[in-house]
Amino acid sequence: MTVITFIGKPGCHLCEDAKRVVDDVIASLDDPARVRIEERSILDDKELHDRHWDEIPVILIDGEVHTFWRVDPERLRAALG
Repeated sequence: MTVITFIGKPGCHLCEDAKRVVDDVIASLDDPARVRIEERSILDDKELHDRHWDEIPVILIDGEVHTFWRVDPERLRAALG
């Protein structure tokens, strides 16, 4: 199982755009069930806020930063194999 952690906040237009890209990429995979998405808000976690407030949305794959601000669908698809 691959875990994508989506770090953002409510009302963030870049977060909404990035979430659509992530959802579309996962839906296009041969086995989308092998990917789980965890959503975290910088408003609920001071450590996340302090670390990522100026980078949201941030996408982690299995705990490692994959990208921030904008999600390139081809790069994400390649990272998910």
